[in-house]
Amino acid sequence: MSVDVEALAATLDGAAREAAAIAPLTAAEPFDLATAYAVQRALVGRRTRRGERLAGVKMGFTSRAKMAQMGVDDVIWGLLTDAMAAEGSVDVSGLIHPRIEPEIAYLIGREVRSVSEVEAAVTGVAVGYEVLDSRYRDFKFTLPDVIADNASAARFGVGPWHAPRDVSNVGLLMEIDGRTAQTGSSAAILGDPARSLRAAARLALGAGIVLEPGWVVLAGAATAAVPLPKDAHVRVTGAGLGSVEVTT
Repeated sequence: MSVDVEALAATLDGAAREAAAIAPLTAAEPFDLATAYAVQRALVGRRTRRGERLAGVKMGFTSRAKMAQMGVDDVIWGLLTDAMAAEGSVDVSGLIHPRIEPEIAYLIGREVRSVSEVEAAVTGVAVGYEVLDSRYRDFKFTLPDVIADNASAARFGVGPWHAPRDVSNVGLLMEIDGRTAQTGSSAAILGDPARSLRAAARLALGAGIVLEPGWVVLAGAATAAVPLPKDAHVRVTGAGLGSVEVTT
């Protein structure tokens, strides 16, 4: 393909930095998934050259229903940086159309060089959240578009870490300003978030990325994402995992 990967990455980067929505990239020139991931890497590369550090991996399309909706048979993934980590607050004025979803998070304790060792490398599990912010107008995109856009990654947060345990069916509650916004179970994440963890290792290693000590893996959404308004207080609670809170 003749797609200019760096130019597309620059377009997405500019949209994020200026909080200005753009038309899907594929509307001008379609490209395949391999090209989409090349754009994603170039996009994240622009961030790391500005001084950000890689901090983990986020998984997307981890519900069978979402896979069917998008016509795919595998999850997608993106990269997290330290600048995406929310310290208890998120300035939504710097985002385009933020949405939030409850997550199960894994803490990586040592380098992961094969899929078979990723579960043993986990030193903590926690309840978390991810703030999504597609750079595309009206949150509408094709599969290559969302992959290129780093799987809509924007911000994330995690609660207190707990010793590794079975998190295959953790009840999750997300409240906004004290009102229930979503309820669900971690079982919605590929039937067991551990499957998503293994997929994260498989996809990262396939791209030549080694999961590093201290990295976070966000296993994917346990419920649908909901709009994240300004001046809001959000709390995500996981049964047996405590809670994490964020204000906007």
